[in-house]
Amino acid sequence: MSQELVIHTAPLPAKPAALAIIYAAENAAPAGAGAALWAATGLDWDAVADAAAFKGKQGQVLDLIAPTGTGSQRLMVLGTGKAGLTPLSAWTDRGGSLLAKIAATRAATISVVLDGPDATPLAIAELAAGLRLRHYRFDKYKSVRAEEQAAANLTVTLHVENVAAAIAAIADRFAVVEGTLLARTLINEPANVLGPLEFTQRASELASLGVNIEVLSPEQMQALGMNSLLCVAQGSERPARMVIMRWSGGKPDEAPLAFVGKGVVFDTGGISIKPAASMEDMKGDMGGAAAVTGLMLALATRKAPVNVVGVIGIVENMPDGKAVRPGDIVRAMSGTTIEVINTDAEGRLVLADALWYTQDRFKPKFMVNLATLTGAIVVALGHDHAGLFSNDDTLAANLLNAGLTANEKLWRLPLGPAYDKLIESRFADIKNSAGRPGGSILAAQFLQRFVNGVPWAHLDIAGTAFGTAPTEINSSWASGFGVALLDRLVRDYYQN
Repeated sequence: MSQELVIHTAPLPAKPAALAIIYAAENAAPAGAGAALWAATGLDWDAVADAAAFKGKQGQVLDLIAPTGTGSQRLMVLGTGKAGLTPLSAWTDRGGSLLAKIAATRAATISVVLDGPDATPLAIAELAAGLRLRHYRFDKYKSVRAEEQAAANLTVTLHVENVAAAIAAIADRFAVVEGTLLARTLINEPANVLGPLEFTQRASELASLGVNIEVLSPEQMQALGMNSLLCVAQGSERPARMVIMRWSGGKPDEAPLAFVGKGVVFDTGGISIKPAASMEDMKGDMGGAAAVTGLMLALATRKAPVNVVGVIGIVENMPDGKAVRPGDIVRAMSGTTIEVINTDAEGRLVLADALWYTQDRFKPKFMVNLATLTGAIVVALGHDHAGLFSNDDTLAANLLNAGLTANEKLWRLPLGPAYDKLIESRFADIKNSAGRPGGSILAAQFLQRFVNGVPWAHLDIAGTAFGTAPTEINSSWASGFGVALLDRLVRDYYQN
């Protein structure tokens, strides 16, 4: 049983708690309400800081046990680095770092003093988001030890100058946090628990927030001609599903924004089977669909004034007597024929029909698809940036800017006729694989065949969705990458 995190806001000055937290900038004493709390200790700031070699640099901690006069059992002064306006993303990291320091103390009640010109409601909301994101654990399948069974909730009270504004900002920010955590949980779930039907059920629960849910069965997809998507699922005993999620927060006649996710709940590679090493990670091959689902949760929770459709194709790629073979030719919903060269290049087959269906039915302003699509993008960009491919410079620029603000970074890679020629097939219109050189680009070039000229971007998140190094705000295997990025895109450029 994971310890629960409860975050409150309260006015200044701070009331005594087991652990009190104040901040100090580099080469400066605590200011404002923090200065008053320090003064209650009766200690000389300069003398203590010099003795502890505390300079107020980012990440430095000055820890007092049983300080007199404060009413707290412990007082911690955290360094914030050089004085001046701090980017909001830095406040998110500050919250994650704070959670780690709190956890090490084992205190159950914490007071955090937040005042001064930098501590705006938005900054406080980011710090709270960092606390919540870092606190996340996926331990539901671990046996509970006796000492953990009795663990008390962790209660953090943020003492701020404007309580009402902070509460509103935190509520708005937590809509996105919960979307990110939903995406993390979906990715972390083992494939024996989260198959296509179970994923469909999880997505369908968004109906309680006002999201319109529609589910297409294999028979319905077959009638629509989605043979590209269905061929991936034909080797599995678990049937495919397509889930359409619609949030109607904008004007009734306004074209929606569209987000499309690859949802391969487990990818063995099919007949072109993967090596055994690290195949267990392929439970995360539905990271794109998880991000789209988390985004829809965020938008509905904060009642975003915009029309959005989220489409996820959910399949399992397994080898069996019915599985698609290398050399098979299938006809996609668009009418394009595809030679399947490699059954492990399955995500683009799923997205081909999902993209065509989305643009054909909904006539969106743009489409953005997310997919853990290629190992080649990890070779190119590592785990710090996701790959961005687009046929529209404005959409690409908006995504790049949103990624910088949300600290979910993108790097744009090229598309072009020379690459497009490489996916032409001897026996069909196109083929789903053309070798290793430029593998991520060729996959994007394949997807572009199915957008029908609609402004479109493809985000290859294979390097950022899971298996990344721990950060200040995430110690989980899955990151939930994409939810904050796309919510920021919607907020900054497309809301009414």
